[in-house]
Amino acid sequence: MFEVVILSVAFVFGIAARQLSLPPLVGFLAAGFALNAFGPNIGLPADAGPLLEHLAHLGVLLLLFTIGLKLNIRSLAEPVVLGSAFIHLTITCVLFTAGFVIFLSLPLDKAILLAIALSFSSTVLAAKVLESKRELRALHGRIAIGILIIQDLVALVVLSVYGGDSPSPWAVLVFLLPLLRPVLYWLMNAAQHDELLVLLGAVLAIAVGGMGFEAVGLSSEVGALVMGLLLAKHPRAQELSKALWGVKEVLLVSFFLQIGMAGLPDKEALVFAVILAVLLPFKGVLFFALLIAFRIRARNAFLGGLSLTAYSEFGLIVAASILPEWLVPLAITVALSFVIAAPLNRIAHQLFDRWENRLLRFERHARHPDEQPVDLGSATILVLGMGRTGNAAYDFFTDKGLSAVGIDSDPNKISTQRHVFYGDIEDVGFWHHLDIAQITAVTLATPELESKLIATRELREAGFTGHIIAGIHFQDEADPLHAAGVDQTYLLMTGAGIGIAEKTWECLQSPPL
Repeated sequence: MFEVVILSVAFVFGIAARQLSLPPLVGFLAAGFALNAFGPNIGLPADAGPLLEHLAHLGVLLLLFTIGLKLNIRSLAEPVVLGSAFIHLTITCVLFTAGFVIFLSLPLDKAILLAIALSFSSTVLAAKVLESKRELRALHGRIAIGILIIQDLVALVVLSVYGGDSPSPWAVLVFLLPLLRPVLYWLMNAAQHDELLVLLGAVLAIAVGGMGFEAVGLSSEVGALVMGLLLAKHPRAQELSKALWGVKEVLLVSFFLQIGMAGLPDKEALVFAVILAVLLPFKGVLFFALLIAFRIRARNAFLGGLSLTAYSEFGLIVAASILPEWLVPLAITVALSFVIAAPLNRIAHQLFDRWENRLLRFERHARHPDEQPVDLGSATILVLGMGRTGNAAYDFFTDKGLSAVGIDSDPNKISTQRHVFYGDIEDVGFWHHLDIAQITAVTLATPELESKLIATRELREAGFTGHIIAGIHFQDEADPLHAAGVDQTYLLMTGAGIGIAEKTWECLQSPPL
């Protein structure tokens, strides 16, 4: 009965949110509050909370594990990540602490802990937003995730110091985990595909990373992330991430339900949450200012700052362990911040386009190395998106003797040997500094429809009159692309079928050996 109730209510509220052009997670949050208020009347067991919390925890572990699979550990050591994380944490804690002492008359120690809990940004929301837009490896995505990891490590330290728990002496063994990478690679190869690959990912994220780190007094969330990092360079890491996608998404529904079910607020809790929601833009503006100070362009600073503009679920973990009397007010605050931040992140690119002229005034002349203009050289064919489709197209062009160049926003796909460069094609500023005078044709091989539309519009507005051909996953993507200026669309699965048929035909024309 428990499963029937929560799944049905979550689905109904998720559909309602989608109809209002809101992300489904906003509906899941509302469903949590509805279950809290009316759950007993519709058959929800009174002891459902711990089970839901357990499922939510598993979803968070799988989410962090998949983030680790896509993360480059070197990005955490960048000055922009470390500097922005710690400066933001310091400024926010000082201001919030002063406010809590002055206006709420809290003791200094509790004011500091509450300020720390509210200084973190939501890992789950930011990761969900960036992942859904395939921006985890874009510059602003890498910076945001790096800052979140630093914050999570700070949260671990706070829990250890104030909670009275300290890591076990055995915790030093985690530094030996990189030595297990050959074993993990062998397991990946042995699991091959399908259900064994999914099971391997779950075991590594939940059992080895989650329970293993907890056993030595460390954060299970950090453990899941570390296990993903160890496999990030495996050739099939992305396949593993995609294999876990469905399981992770279902379990994360429990996470958003759990926030809503943390407790029904009283008047004081509602006032507290509303005031903190009013202060929420301060968090994003401060991140934007810090990223600009570290030579990040306005667009990436805006997108990165906006993705970090939500209070953190880790604040609830801190409150549950150290400030239990503040758990419900913080849960309402976190939920309200999600309701505000999720829709804004969905239209983040449109918001930047609207405010671009104002935001560009804050840019510094010096730039981050990943934001330098791209020189296409003498190439005549431009391939946008260097996944499997883009790579196949690039190889075809070079085999035919054509001069091709590739662009991708994932630094792991950059290669000087193959003439592939870093670039975010959804960044209008990227197109303003790109010389396309020699280009005669463009192949759009990016997975997202929105990125193909932006690239097409920018190319046509720049005066490009050559051919633009786009690969599409669904037939209904063709009309908006043609309206934007694409000459031809190519249904990728149909193309795969034609390719197989051509190979079969070649075999039929060849005499058997």
